Amino acid sequence: MRGVEHGSAEWGSKSDIKDFVDKTDDNNMILTNTESISINTRKTLRNNNIAVIGGSGSGKTRFFLKPNLMQLHSSYVITDPKGTVLLECGKMLVESGYNLKVLNTINFKKSMHYNPFSYIKEEKDILKFVNTLIINTNDGQNTKEDFWVKAERLLFQALIGYIHYECAEEEKNFETLLTLIDNMEVREDDEDFKSPVDILFLELEEQNPKHFAVRQYKKYKLSAGKTAKSILISVGARLAPFDIDVLREITKYDEMDLSSIGEKKTALFIIVDDTDPTFNFLVAILYTQLFNLLCNLADDKYNGRLPIHVRCLLDEFANIGQIPNFEKLIATIRSREISACVILQNISQLKAIYKDNSATIIGNCDTLLFLGSGEEETQKNISSKVGKTTIDHVSYNESRGQNSSMSVNHQIIARDLITPSEVGLLKTDECLLFLRGVKPFKSKKFTLEKHKRYKLLSDYDEKNLFNIEYSIHDTSDSSWIESTEEVYELNLDI
Repeated sequence: MRGVEHGSAEWGSKSDIKDFVDKTDDNNMILTNTESISINTRKTLRNNNIAVIGGSGSGKTRFFLKPNLMQLHSSYVITDPKGTVLLECGKMLVESGYNLKVLNTINFKKSMHYNPFSYIKEEKDILKFVNTLIINTNDGQNTKEDFWVKAERLLFQALIGYIHYECAEEEKNFETLLTLIDNMEVREDDEDFKSPVDILFLELEEQNPKHFAVRQYKKYKLSAGKTAKSILISVGARLAPFDIDVLREITKYDEMDLSSIGEKKTALFIIVDDTDPTFNFLVAILYTQLFNLLCNLADDKYNGRLPIHVRCLLDEFANIGQIPNFEKLIATIRSREISACVILQNISQLKAIYKDNSATIIGNCDTLLFLGSGEEETQKNISSKVGKTTIDHVSYNESRGQNSSMSVNHQIIARDLITPSEVGLLKTDECLLFLRGVKPFKSKKFTLEKHKRYKLLSDYDEKNLFNIEYSIHDTSDSSWIESTEEVYELNLDI
């Protein structure tokens, strides 16, 4: 093929993406200053998953997250490091009729209640819950599970199974789990000793020998006294964060009503500390339960597709803990009207958490937006993704001396359309966009000020700043979030 012998890479133009754009601006996902694509997957024949890569200061929030939140075409679940997006966009969402929910792991006194036990419906939910808890309380160690971790898993499953099937509704929470652990005792010199919890399970076994919790507890009790004591200590250590009274309080009951996110327009802000992973396990559990719940809701109630699209804007994705089997979830949620926008500083971050599955996660995003990064591996990956082009190479050879000569040599060779070093030299207002099956785009980052709803943000006027200071009383009371001039009532229907 003349002219493309070594590669045919070239930058895309407006004509290359026009068929993917919805005529109604609000139905599009904003990508760059000149490119956007429809949220309607039937039109684009692409999934709505997006990988956004940008180093610190590249504008991931300003140039991508906030503009897409301002489209107001979906329900949104937003990871919000430090809570700034809620402050800047909260008033716009409330005035647009959104039901606002907040989980604040930086200041629990400013958080609504979230009780993971409320979303356990059957045995498989217990297994998923325990799996997520253990993965995200391993102190960063993603090694193979040893005997101790497997034994801890059995004990957790037994205790949570007992709580789910045998306890009253108001007792189904972490506080009850801690109470059970506190009432467990193992005596190394007395194998026949029975703690109050041992007696509970013996009584339950008499009533129902095949009870899920009983089967798990009997396996745990196969360990000798000294071993069982070590397992018990490890389980207590995993739940050490619950020594904080306010954490036990916000997990006592549930106000999130996660299933409603797919049925009515909702914005759930998850405020995380991007420097301290102590409470990441709670965020990871929430996301795990959210994805499973929404997929089941779509399949069981809405013939496979939620009535309202749910977009998960996962800022600082590598800092929210590990969502088990996320590489499989991101591949299957598309058909249920759920999408994930994975926002990272660099690809190495994702590899550190998800190992070999990191490539699968990126591969399941039909759109990739690169905002700039100084990380060498990321630059190389982006350059190779753009591809090679064919160029004419002219070389001049000149020899001087008694018989001087000069020659001109023409060659057709391959060259990266953009080299790794050129990727690192992108201007601060430039970005690269990749859409599966379409030429790559070299464009300008989106200008926030040109969005029609910009005047509703605090970026435009400080009067629009949303104050997340509110008080939460008892379960029958309403919780309030105040703006600087007005008071908005949060919908806390459970």
